[in-house]
Amino acid sequence: MQLLAQLYTLGLVALTWADEPGKLQIGVKHTVAAALCTRKTTNGDRLSMHYRGTLAANGKEFDASYNRGTPFSFVLGAGQVIKGWDQGLLDMCVGEKRKLTIPPNLGYGDRGMGPIPAGSTLVFDVELMGIDGYTPPTAAEAAVAPEPEIQQDPKQATNPGSVSGEEPAKAEPAAKVEL
Repeated sequence: MQLLAQLYTLGLVALTWADEPGKLQIGVKHTVAAALCTRKTTNGDRLSMHYRGTLAANGKEFDASYNRGTPFSFVLGAGQVIKGWDQGLLDMCVGEKRKLTIPPNLGYGDRGMGPIPAGSTLVFDVELMGIDGYTPPTAAEAAVAPEPEIQQDPKQATNPGSVSGEEPAKAEPAAKVEL
């Protein structure tokens, strides 16, 4: 009897682990300068998105708005799209591109949908084309006045890039992450 109870308990634990949701992965492929991003997406926004959807298992494309030449429009956070999109498209700027890797529990789950097999992890390359009611600033409108030059005391400065006369610290090159 004890063995049966232990097996039952182990079965419940295994079911609990299997039911834990997978995590959405969001990769930024193209960012937008802060001066050009004066508004980010929020729930309730009507968005226009271009996208390409592929299966993580084999890379096979199952749908793409680019092929139709027309962005897809929907209301973010209203349940009109899969949960992975409702979560993965928050806080985007117009013109930003992301790569969303969506586990089955945030996609179509255990049911198939057309060319998408049940239990599939989906990969979407998405681009935010617009937010209804918002016009992003042009580069000219967003141009920021140049910072004033620092005036140096010629007696103190021994290095043209130094204000204090000390050698400036050398910066390490930034690591590059490509998606």
